[in-house]
Parts: sequence; structure tokens; C-alpha cells
Amino acid sequence: MTWSDFKSRYLIGFWKPLPAVIAAGILSTYYFGLTGTFWAVTGEFTRWGGHIMQLFGAEPETWGYFKVIGFEGTPLDRIDGVMIIGMFAGCFAAALWANNIKLRMPQHRIRIFQAILGGIIAGFGARLAMGCNLAAFFTGIPQFSLHAWYFAVATAAGSYFGAKFTLMPMFRIPVKLKKVSTASPLTQNHDAAKRRFKLGMVIFTLALAWGFYTLLDSPVMGFAILCGIGFGLLIERAQICFTSAFRDLWITGRTHMAKAIIIGMAVSAIGIFSYVQLGATPKILWAGPNAVIGGLLFGFGIVLAGGCETGWMYRAVEGQVHYWWVGFGNIIGATVLAYYWDDLGPWLATDFDKVNLLETFGPEGGLLVTYGLLAVAFVLMLVWEKHFFRKRSQKASNVSVEVV
Repeated sequence: MTWSDFKSRYLIGFWKPLPAVIAAGILSTYYFGLTGTFWAVTGEFTRWGGHIMQLFGAEPETWGYFKVIGFEGTPLDRIDGVMIIGMFAGCFAAALWANNIKLRMPQHRIRIFQAILGGIIAGFGARLAMGCNLAAFFTGIPQFSLHAWYFAVATAAGSYFGAKFTLMPMFRIPVKLKKVSTASPLTQNHDAAKRRFKLGMVIFTLALAWGFYTLLDSPVMGFAILCGIGFGLLIERAQICFTSAFRDLWITGRTHMAKAIIIGMAVSAIGIFSYVQLGATPKILWAGPNAVIGGLLFGFGIVLAGGCETGWMYRAVEGQVHYWWVGFGNIIGATVLAYYWDDLGPWLATDFDKVNLLETFGPEGGLLVTYGLLAVAFVLMLVWEKHFFRKRSQKASNVSVEVV
């Protein structure tokens, strides 16, 4: 394969979601094994909100929530912090390679309202559940934490209500028709595309150099940076969006992304299981009402906003201003939850048990239960997809009969 072919196929062209999600699952497994934590983003974004509050004279370091998740140092001193910076670098490099960066403004003011409000609701829900689509779902289920299953089911339900809500007339943007005499030609500035590709390679190289340099002094931090770059490349090039995985179930009936995510978790679970058997400690969180309520809010919020935590990251880097507002709302919502955690935490979360499926059912039993539940989820996807399109076909047939 020539460099031109490799560049066109793997750097400029979009990647297939299924292998990309599987790769993300494998990478998240190694991330856990070598750093001792899981792939997560909203916890760090909450800390960023805490740093912003410090600028206004607040003392978030005294809040109970930050005593739970930690608040020491700066983003450059924390594993999650450098990993997220690596993710942004990976997203930016990948978008530049494909010439996929363009400043795109929201089409209507209602979209800004959706972005901010949905982001706040999703951010609040994610931190109430101690995780978003990653820590409480994609990387939470392979950690064998029962709370992740509560969150997943609740998120699916919340996304259903979010889908129904966003289909209301108030969210329909007025369409302006414009008369044209000829079609506009599709044009691309090839020189600009080449310059962006080169800039993307520079950013990618510098990020890698930072990661490898840090690796020499602090292996864990260096590996976190390199994993972050990898995560960023995967989510941007494959356009991995957990929001679409849930939303598409109810609106279009498509389950391709949802099934890919289930397979990715199945691949990750056996890797996490192996690390646990070698002595690693999985991240188990409270299986209380916080996971259910947080999932409902998160599912509703991401559909209203149009993007989840990973989704808004790569789309914001691509220049979609709508997702700048989503990210802003996420940080606000997460910070608000952190402020009220001392009031909400005891009766929604901390008074409940942290249930580890590997301890409840035994190592092999916990693994089998996890795979059994993933298999049930996969079958339900197939059944729902078949039901959805059968129902749509019947509606189309009825319309045809009435017309005749």
C-alpha cells in the first residue's frame, strides 16, 4: 500500500464504527490496567468547573463531591486531565487530516437553548450517577459494577422521552425556501486541505512527543496522554456518538452503533476480568437511586442537547459552535451537582452498597452474568429493529391503500 492509499483510506476517510468501537474497548482495557483508572471525562470536566469557581472566590476544595473524586493540582497534574488534553489533540489532528474543520453556527436560537439546557441536564445527571456514557456505561459495565447497568437502562428510557420531547413542534426550525436557477458546484480548496493535513500531522507529532517524553519521567501519566490521543482519533474518525446510539433506536430504528457499543463492551470485559484476576481493583460505585435518576436525566439531556460527552468533544473541535454550548452546559450542570452533593449524596448514593458482580456471583459467575446481560441487550436490539421496521412498513402499506 502506497502512502497516498494509506492517507486516503485511514487518515482522510472515515473509519467504520464497529472496528473503531472494538478498538476503543481494547484501548480502554489497557488504560485501566496500566493507569489504575477507567476512561472517563465528566469527572475531570467537573474539576474544571471547580477551578473556574475558584476564580470567583469559591472554595470547591471543601465540597464533599471533590473530596470523593479528588481535586488536587491542575489538569496537567492529573491522569484524567492529561488524558482529556490528549483526546482533544487527537480529535483536532484527525479533523485536520480530513479537512473536516469549518466554523458552523447554530441554525436557530432554539438550538442554542437546546444545547445549553440539554448540556446542563446531562452534566448534572452524569455526575449524580458518578459517570457519563463512559464511566457509567461503556467502561462501567466491563468493570462489573451493578450501578452501570442501572444507569444504562435508565439512560435508554431517558433518551426515549428526550426523543419524543425534541420532536415537538417548538423544536422544528422554520425552513426558508430559496429559488435558484442552477445547482451550486461542489468545490474544495485543495491547497487549504494540504495545509490542514500538514498542520494535523504537526499537532499529532507534538502530542506524541509530549506523551513519550512524559512516559520517561512518569509512565502512568505518559501512557494516559498516549491513550487520550488514541481515544481522540477513534471518536473523531469513526464519529462515535453514544447519543445517536440511543436516539436512533426510537427515531429511525437503526441499531448499528448500539450493537457496536455492546460488542465493544464485551471485548473490554474479558480484558478487565483478566486484570482483576491479576490483582487490579475495578471501579465499583454506588448502586442506588442516583444511578437511575442520573441515567434518566443524562439520557434525556443528551438527546435534547444533541450530543453526549465524547460527542460534543470531537464536534466542538470540528468547529460546530452548537457543541461549544453543549460542553459549556455540561460543565455547569456537573458543577451544580458537585455543589449540592452534600445534600443529595447520602440519601441517593452513599448510603447504598457498591455492588461488584464478581464478588456477588464469584469471578466466573460475575463474568457469565455480564456476558449474559450483554447478550440479552444485543438480542433486544435485533428484536426492536425488526419490530420498528415492520411497523413502519405496515404504516406505509396502509397509506398506500388509502391513497388508492
